[in-house]
Amino acid sequence: MGETQSDQDDRTAKPPGTEEKPPGGTGRHPGRRALLIGGAVAAVGTAVLARDELSRLWWRVPGVEKPRTPGAVDFPGATWVAASSANYRRADRPDDYAIDRVVIHVTQGSYESAVKAFQDPGHQAAAHYIVRQRGDITQMIRELDVAFHAGNRSYNERSVGIEHEGFVERKSSFTDVMYTNSARLTAEICRRYGIPVDREHIIGHVEVPGTDHTDPGRYWDWDRYMTLVTRAHRTAS
Repeated sequence: MGETQSDQDDRTAKPPGTEEKPPGGTGRHPGRRALLIGGAVAAVGTAVLARDELSRLWWRVPGVEKPRTPGAVDFPGATWVAASSANYRRADRPDDYAIDRVVIHVTQGSYESAVKAFQDPGHQAAAHYIVRQRGDITQMIRELDVAFHAGNRSYNERSVGIEHEGFVERKSSFTDVMYTNSARLTAEICRRYGIPVDREHIIGHVEVPGTDHTDPGRYWDWDRYMTLVTRAHRTAS
């Protein structure tokens, strides 16, 4: 299941200029030219940072953000069940953050327990989708938004997270219909964002840098899954 400390940088990062300074000093003072040059560099740096922030925030201007229909889903046939807004960050992907990864998870519990956790604001994690053992697909976060599922801020911003009902140490968790419907979902995500259908871009949670998770585990049949994704992607194309 998603990392409970995911996207922590968003909550703990200090604003520029608030870092603590060491006591004392060198007794040397910068010259006027150094101050002018330093000021110019700082101004350019600030402008670059400001431009970068604006490039990600322009969509928040009223009337610019993509329309959102309550209960609408990104994958036909999925059922909408909303996650707590504390477990994702509102965004406007792929306009502000490009999407180039799909991350495969396992819930380590029942479907019901996963939904309950993702609706709990104290959980601080949730994935975009849950695929049940019987094949049903639930969407809990819009693909527009950054779900806290990978335990790595950069990977959260660039990926769509798909949970699968079951346990990593139970091969029986991964049913035929689960593989088939999850593959259709992943293929559609790859088609929508131009993501290559390969193991560099479709990864397990265990492959996210810095994670301590092991899902989807040794019983997840990657060869079978990638064959199904490739087939579904070609059919959709």
